[in-house]
Amino acid sequence: MAVRNVPPLHGAAQIAALLDSPEITSLISDLQETRWTGRPGYSIRAMVGLALVKSVYTLPTWSRTVRLVAEHAALQDALGVAPSVHAAYRFTVKLREHSAALADCLDRVLAGLHEAIPDLGTNLALDGSDLPAYANGMRDLPNGKPREHYADPDASWGHRSAISTRKGGGFYGYKVHAAVDTKTDLPIAWRVETARDSEHEYMSSLLDTVIRRGFTPGTCAMDKGYDGSAMYAACESRDIRPVIPLKLTVNVANGKHEPPSCEHGVWTFAGSDTKRGASKWRCPAGKCTPRSVWVKADRLHTLIPRTTDRWKAIYRTRVAVEREFGVLKHEWGMLPLRVRRLPRVRLHVDLTILARLAGALINARAVPLAA
Repeated sequence: MAVRNVPPLHGAAQIAALLDSPEITSLISDLQETRWTGRPGYSIRAMVGLALVKSVYTLPTWSRTVRLVAEHAALQDALGVAPSVHAAYRFTVKLREHSAALADCLDRVLAGLHEAIPDLGTNLALDGSDLPAYANGMRDLPNGKPREHYADPDASWGHRSAISTRKGGGFYGYKVHAAVDTKTDLPIAWRVETARDSEHEYMSSLLDTVIRRGFTPGTCAMDKGYDGSAMYAACESRDIRPVIPLKLTVNVANGKHEPPSCEHGVWTFAGSDTKRGASKWRCPAGKCTPRSVWVKADRLHTLIPRTTDRWKAIYRTRVAVEREFGVLKHEWGMLPLRVRRLPRVRLHVDLTILARLAGALINARAVPLAA
């Protein structure tokens, strides 16, 4: 049995620990109740474990995952059996049909993380990232004729920014939108949509999902692309302070975003009142009448002013969401996509994040995170 070319055995121990966790055990029980009285086939525990193996070992396809288990004795001991590739694809159909059971499992895992890390979700970073499709989206065929059929008709064209040596521009595929805790880099809420859908459309729903899962975010850092009055209103209506840099609009060019000033200089920030929905500013010399004024919060003047060190420190944590996208894509197998159609892509992302969060929960319970 050739095992020298497979990942180290500690990965198999991690799979066994994940399968024995209460949250994954509950998922197995929920899926077990959906079985009908036909041929037993492979156990639900083995199939859930196979899905975890795919993410833990960063494998893009089910066929490679099945081959790994077939030659890995420790993984076979953890799963109890080596499932076939046909069983793996049938199991994905079952998971899509019973997506509520998977969603409940994710909620339980996040609830466990919240219990282990009480301040989880206090400060969020929110953004979207590209998921190039496993298909060619060009409108014309190589011979110049228009394309009539697409390998992935659910995918669409969108825009992505330049990263490192990769140029920005158009891409064909999907986008994953996520709200990430800035302290632990763990995703708290996410959703997958086609590439053409704007991040603005899903920001409110992501925040609602965070709150529904029992978290109480106080701030949310986002990049300049989210700079819009509706984004600020959506955050403030949920008692969340938005931390977003300004675009160069006409009002910004005219300096209307600047703090109040007088002949004594620029006025100093003296605190904010969330009930009043305004921030207080004082004359630096205390000689003006009145010596302080309240400025109503809006896009130009937020309750955490952009000139303060607190705003700058919070905005620096926005890289947490970018960092987590990189971890999910390259360390947990979210990319490259090897499935087509939106429901399959969503399932792939959910299973990847389940493995990521469940592993973090085991670590948090073993070694509680220092405050």
